[in-house]
Amino acid sequence: MAVVKTHRTRPPLPRPTDGELSILRVLWARGPSTVRQVHEAAPDARATAYTTTLKLLQIMTEKGLVERDESDRSHVYRASLTEEQTQRQLLQDLLDRAFDGSAMKLVMQALSTRKATSEELDQIRQLLDEADRRRK
Repeated sequence: MAVVKTHRTRPPLPRPTDGELSILRVLWARGPSTVRQVHEAAPDARATAYTTTLKLLQIMTEKGLVERDESDRSHVYRASLTEEQTQRQLLQDLLDRAFDGSAMKLVMQALSTRKATSEELDQIRQLLDEADRRRK
């Protein structure tokens, strides 16, 4: 009897809250960091206590959003996914929930909501041209 190996993809991680995204942005910018380093680099550090940052990182570890290295006295945290992977996951969720899976509706709404610079429009045109070439 042949053994069939199946490719397992890990289930998507939960959607990060605004506070969790703030911490993830610090980790993406700094790389692996201690709680103190994250707290000091966070944009809202003055408004929150160190213990709040610690608690958020503990919750994020439980959710799988960050991984914790416990080999040193000061635990070091790192993001489980790259910024791009997280953005894709959030965008896919938004696309499915708010735009019924339609990329066109999402792009049209984005462009009508906020004025794009000419540089951004040029980049969008390049992406569309590349996507069109790949389909042919």
